Amino acid sequence: MTKIAFLAVDETVRIDVQRLEQIVRELGEATAAQVVGSALEQLALALRRTIAAVQQDDPGAVAARADQLSRLAWQVGLVSLAGVAVDVGACAERRDRTALGSTAARLERIGNRSLTELWDPIEGA
Repeated sequence: MTKIAFLAVDETVRIDVQRLEQIVRELGEATAAQVVGSALEQLALALRRTIAAVQQDDPGAVAARADQLSRLAWQVGLVSLAGVAVDVGACAERRDRTALGSTAARLERIGNRSLTELWDPIEGA
């Protein structure tokens, strides 16, 4: 008899709270909320573009989009998202389709969770 195991995919999303606090200290609470909100919109767009490039099987565009996504994520302290974006770019550069498919799926999961985790506190501000 064959046994099928279902693997729960539940990763902790890491956010650099000190980075966010630094943004608030430098800009003030209201301006920081606007800046981070705008950054979240850019991140969501960069995430969509990266996933679209993966689906279009365009490794050059994947690498470029993932690099942009990683840089944006680091700026607002989305550590997990930035790291996975780097991994996606590396897989695209190596032209490793199997690894790219897996890391792109992880990027989408981590990206959506990261954006939600950061958006919820800002939305309430």
